[in-house]
Amino acid sequence: MATLEAIQYSPGKLKVLDQLQLPHSFQYEVVATCEDAFDCIRSMRVRGAPAIAIVALLGLAVELHNGEYQASTVDDIIAYIDKRLDYLKESRPTAVDLGNSITLLKKLIRGVRETEPESTVDDIVKAYIAGAEEYMNRDLHTNVSIGDNGTNWLRDVVGASKDNTISVLTHCNTGSLATSGHGTALGIIRSLHKDGLLKHAFCTETRPYNQGSRLTAFELVYEGIPSTLITDSMAGALFATQKAEKNIAAVIVGADRVVANGDTANKIGTYQLAVLARYHGLKFIVAAPRTSIDLATAAGSDIHIEERKKEELTQVSGPVVKQDGTVDSNEVVRIATADQRIDVWNPAFDVTPHELIDAIVTEAGVVVKDSEGKFDLARIKSESDVAKA
Repeated sequence: MATLEAIQYSPGKLKVLDQLQLPHSFQYEVVATCEDAFDCIRSMRVRGAPAIAIVALLGLAVELHNGEYQASTVDDIIAYIDKRLDYLKESRPTAVDLGNSITLLKKLIRGVRETEPESTVDDIVKAYIAGAEEYMNRDLHTNVSIGDNGTNWLRDVVGASKDNTISVLTHCNTGSLATSGHGTALGIIRSLHKDGLLKHAFCTETRPYNQGSRLTAFELVYEGIPSTLITDSMAGALFATQKAEKNIAAVIVGADRVVANGDTANKIGTYQLAVLARYHGLKFIVAAPRTSIDLATAAGSDIHIEERKKEELTQVSGPVVKQDGTVDSNEVVRIATADQRIDVWNPAFDVTPHELIDAIVTEAGVVVKDSEGKFDLARIKSESDVAKA
């Protein structure tokens, strides 16, 4: 069965799968401008750090391809691209991939001007579009490498094999729907399954936006991976009662930002899973491309955490389930799940301290702590591959 595609792109055309409609309805939205891309990202119709960056870059690429700009000089077009990228950066500021990708593309177009003094507006536009397309293509190769590296590490460290299949738990959505394909944390799970090493995958529902129940569960079922959905509050009970029977060996999560000391910002609820994993003797693994590594930020306490609107906790919407159990995707209702007057604290992310992380899996290899308990992330993040944040 073909892997799900969150992003469909061809030169001058971009469509994004509306993930708010999943798993009940497949609807692709046309993204023709930076405003369209901003709205898709901000509303979380597209989400996942790699996918956010890709949609932002390609949204501007489509705009440029279709001539939606006015510039008579190279300086004019560079200023225009800078302004549009700065606008897109504000759509989801916590996801470092977005900021890193923007820095990378700004550097790329300036490189054209510096190395080709006779370059034209058209040359800058073509260079930007090619760079945005290459960013998407590289992401897919990155994800496959992350899956292979994580699988090999689990073979070596926990003894995963065809005779000793393991179970894992994941949080939020880090699969094909969050990337250009394959996924990061879910990519490791996908690779474990492909190699015959996976007994079972557990996924949390990931309140309050339910990316786990709406998206990860959908991907797991879609690809025939043995899996079970649990609520966020069931993880401790799962580890306590089924660790031995299911051979639960690890918690595998993605990352929106990994800072210099290894502290990791990820979807809210990740930190508590790391604490539970440590208590129950499970490996806690962060799967992240090098574009998610932010060496310019020293520690997790320096990360800006986005807070979202209160209605995500106090209301829920979805299609109606009919008496026979089928879903009517044409009838969507919104209902209250709490007293609408209650005050709400709704951070989108939390920070897991590096002390609770056993391994950070990237496309270039697996980083573990040294004898002093520190991650050497500078070694794994090469400036030739990614721009500094």
